[in-house]
Amino acid sequence: MFIIDLSISSHMIQRPRGTRDFGPEEMEVRRHHEGMMRREAVLHGFKEIATPIFEHTELFTLKSGPGVVEEIYAFQDKGGREICLRPELTASVMRFFVNDLATLPRPLKLFYFGQCFRYERPQAGRYREFFQFGAEIIGNPTPETDAEAIGLAAAILERTGLKDYRIRIGHIGILKEMLAAAGVSGDAALPILQKLDKKAYAEAEGLMAQAGVDARAAEEIISTTNIIGPVSVLGSREGPASDYIRQVCEMLLAMGFSNVSVDLGVVRGLAYYTGMVFEVDAPKLGAEKQICGGGSYSLSELFGGEKVFSTGFAIGFDRTLLALQTEGVEFVKPGVTAFVVPIGDSVRSKAFQMVSELRRAGIAADVDLMRRGIGKSLKYAATIPSRYAVIVGEKELQSDSVTLRDMRSGEQSLVPTEELVAVLRA
Repeated sequence: MFIIDLSISSHMIQRPRGTRDFGPEEMEVRRHHEGMMRREAVLHGFKEIATPIFEHTELFTLKSGPGVVEEIYAFQDKGGREICLRPELTASVMRFFVNDLATLPRPLKLFYFGQCFRYERPQAGRYREFFQFGAEIIGNPTPETDAEAIGLAAAILERTGLKDYRIRIGHIGILKEMLAAAGVSGDAALPILQKLDKKAYAEAEGLMAQAGVDARAAEEIISTTNIIGPVSVLGSREGPASDYIRQVCEMLLAMGFSNVSVDLGVVRGLAYYTGMVFEVDAPKLGAEKQICGGGSYSLSELFGGEKVFSTGFAIGFDRTLLALQTEGVEFVKPGVTAFVVPIGDSVRSKAFQMVSELRRAGIAADVDLMRRGIGKSLKYAATIPSRYAVIVGEKELQSDSVTLRDMRSGEQSLVPTEELVAVLRA
């Protein structure tokens, strides 16, 4: 016989640090903007995919190095396998491509939305569980591909209502060319690029000195990372990378995106980036202003596939919503079209029949569940909000009618029950 000890005091269990609960109103806003992003991607010819929330840890250590384990939720499952919660989605998408999608016609234009997890110190706009909207174009490294990817990111942000954002475009090849000319190439250049990406110039200088780069060349490399402005800042700079940036910017201008600048300090110091890199900022967010980042890369060969060039990006969904809020972009609650109010117990079944018919007809409808009086029911209908109240009373039903109340103007009219769907649709 089991004895339950009721003397143990109960306590409130809090949510884990770095996570959030979203109430109904917040979820309306989130689903609204998530839906906008999805629709814009479909308009651009992209198709949605989904991958597991947890993957083999090796997938991310191959991509980012063993040090990434300190920054993610990694653990052994009951079978002793090394598993982690995904810290981002690009690696998962390329693993999926190698496993199952490699024979599909190219370019493959894919998008996705989901939560990611990183074990880091929570701060404003940054959480341990966060959400990303991303897209990848798997095919060839062409200016057209890169312009299409950046254009989608910009179109998505504009679709949400964001006005103040800036696109900064760089090319990792420019700094790689300069380092190679100074005698540092391949993997040896990666630690220097990572320091340049973080603007840690003193440390970058130290690494360049160790690699035998003379002080004058090092100074020129560092000054190059501060070249920011319109395409004209490239001046007479020649080379494949500079020409490539010019072509990408030209296409983006043709697509109607004028808030584009060249920023040779955008390095995104990850080993798998191969060419164009870009970031999108929302200046009103202050120091933590970056809301999107991406570039062209090659990852599939790391995961056992053929070498394929791709361009992709990830939009920080949470930070984008914060930028919209900072800009004062209003969200109009959709509410429901009709709130059915039964007057008295005798018509309650009829009210439920009516609300079901409205729903089957595709009309968003709700019904009083609390057995309130008409005054309180109408007050509740206004807070949902509901566009109309459908008042069902014995007197009205005797003539097969209901009273339809416009919740904005307060005007009421008698409507035959058989015409209610048509009237509400109109």
